[in-house]
Amino acid sequence: MSSPARTALVAGVIVSASALLLAGCSGTSDTSSASKDSINYALPANFTPNWILPIGTAAHLNTNNNSIAASLWEPLIAYDGSTGKIAWNKKASIATAADFAADGKSVTITLGDRSWSDGKPITARDVEFWFNVIKANKAEWAGYNPGKAPDNWTAFKTVDDRHFTITFDQAYNSQWMLANELSQITPLPQHAWDKTGASAAVSDADRTAAGAKQVWTYLNTAAKNISGYDSDALWKTISGPYSIKSFATSGKVVLAANTKYDGGEKANIATVNLLPFTTADAEKNALRSGSVDYGYIEATDLDQKDSFTNRGYAVQPWSGWAITYLPYNFNNPTMGAVFKQLYARQAVQKSIDQAGLAKVIFNGTAVPGYGPIPQAQSSDFLSATQKSNPYPFSTEEAKSLLTGHGWTEQGGVMVCTDAGTGAAQCGEGVAKGTKFEMQVLSQSGSTVTDNMMSAIQSSLAKTGIKFSIKTAPVNSVLAQTPQCTASQAICKWQLSFFGTAGSWYFNAFPTGDSLFQTKGGSNFGNYSNPDVDKLITASTTSTSNQAIQDYSSALAKDLPVVWLPEPVYQISVVKNGLGGFSQDSLANFHPAQWKWTS
Repeated sequence: MSSPARTALVAGVIVSASALLLAGCSGTSDTSSASKDSINYALPANFTPNWILPIGTAAHLNTNNNSIAASLWEPLIAYDGSTGKIAWNKKASIATAADFAADGKSVTITLGDRSWSDGKPITARDVEFWFNVIKANKAEWAGYNPGKAPDNWTAFKTVDDRHFTITFDQAYNSQWMLANELSQITPLPQHAWDKTGASAAVSDADRTAAGAKQVWTYLNTAAKNISGYDSDALWKTISGPYSIKSFATSGKVVLAANTKYDGGEKANIATVNLLPFTTADAEKNALRSGSVDYGYIEATDLDQKDSFTNRGYAVQPWSGWAITYLPYNFNNPTMGAVFKQLYARQAVQKSIDQAGLAKVIFNGTAVPGYGPIPQAQSSDFLSATQKSNPYPFSTEEAKSLLTGHGWTEQGGVMVCTDAGTGAAQCGEGVAKGTKFEMQVLSQSGSTVTDNMMSAIQSSLAKTGIKFSIKTAPVNSVLAQTPQCTASQAICKWQLSFFGTAGSWYFNAFPTGDSLFQTKGGSNFGNYSNPDVDKLITASTTSTSNQAIQDYSSALAKDLPVVWLPEPVYQISVVKNGLGGFSQDSLANFHPAQWKWTS
């Protein structure tokens, strides 16, 4: 899962993107590149693209969706790691400048002299259209976090066709505002999309809340019709370097170079075939047959590296600016009360042998992660507390935490035998007789993930915690484990895992407003801590790194999720001669940057 990607970090911190040449995941196809005018890119196993609209909703937070949409409609401000560091990539952006007021309470954006594919100019009205639609439908937008954009944008003022000003409700850290908030804006073709229905005429419907809601419904309804992506005229008005040639419900997507593109990142390759795979093994077979130009292997396959290099591929790990975790569902009617007990979460965390998992399961390509800040790459955001691991692995100590709080092991499973709210009792809401049994819905299609879940299951069993595992494709995991209230039928999920290649890829500034702020748009488990909310807010307004380090320390100790090792995004296998780019550590792919160099 990911959020939008961007540029240089706060307080001058730069995050290095991992080395050259890597790639996608698994599928089945015998298509091979017929010439240097095309490329076959393997999508991650079971990571089927299923959304084209450049406005994400909770069920469509698939990194591949983001990358495809950005190739069709360029972001206002594109942050990525394609140059070897996370930075504002102005070549792939509609905006050319962002000038913040001296008091930090507003910004004036300058747009490039750009046109839509139908020849109409891209103007401030297209940005206002996005602004109005999002403002009226914020609760359904996956990028929404209460109090953040668009809540903290109090006014949008058009200066002229190529300049506009957004006013904030207070002064903000300009790096955070640029990298995490303004980067979420994608100018949309108001002259083609501002309609309340397929048969309605284009108007200024977005300028009323009621009209903007109708526009949202129209666009989202059209976006659900995957089989119509290549034929619906709605998706033909684009600003990016590629257009949709075909988009199959099975997940295969063919991109064609946009001949009308007038931006700075013109496509080098005419046709890009994005190939779906149901398993990593199927994708590896495609690599071995030579029908994939840009693919991946799993960490467990590194001992077979020579078999790929001998076939004319380069093999390289692709490190990500990410964290990996298992969200608890704090509102689960059966186990939610247990999950709300810090001692219980500490017992779970101390039962996870991260160093062992990183070494054995990931073949040394992962690093332990102990909190909300990425640890695979150095930065000034990481606190000493998180870095030092506040809950080192010990199933013996984990078991003592439970027995010291009213739990007794019976038949290999801990059972609450002393209910109550006393210091040595099970805790508020935990009924006598409750068994410490929990189930995870985990992403399918990866041997590494399956092996990790089995290892965690064995480790938790030593503590007396029963851990059962169900699997499903990642899109299904996301759909089945949403934010919910205890009374909803969908709230029966307890833990979920969608992090085979990392659970969450950050914007340049790794704030937690989406993930861990109360009612955050991607706070799947409904974690809520008022003190943490204050720390997150401070990190977005302060110009000091101390604020985000305090946030790092607090969540390393409070355990809103089960922290897990951070894997590399992929171990890429890329055909020799394909290059001219660095891998984006924000996990997006950028087909316009790819080119055959030999």
